[in-house]
Amino acid sequence: MSDSEQQTQDERIIRLEETVAYQTHVIEELSEEIARQWTVIEQTRAKLDRLTERFLTLEEQSAEAIPVQRPPHY
Repeated sequence: MSDSEQQTQDERIIRLEETVAYQTHVIEELSEEIARQWTVIEQTRAKLDRLTERFLTLEEQSAEAIPVQRPPHY
């Protein structure tokens, strides 16, 4: 193999290694972002559960506060 061919192969290997390093870095960043987003989703889900429970409680309380009466025309 000539020096020129060896240099071309070395350059190609270096480019491949750089590409793999870049892709590894991007994958790690994406993984971290997914973990952050999952935390936000879990927090949002917990808030929604609390709000749903609160709404149901208020709905039950308001239903008890309104007495059922016959309309005056009966």
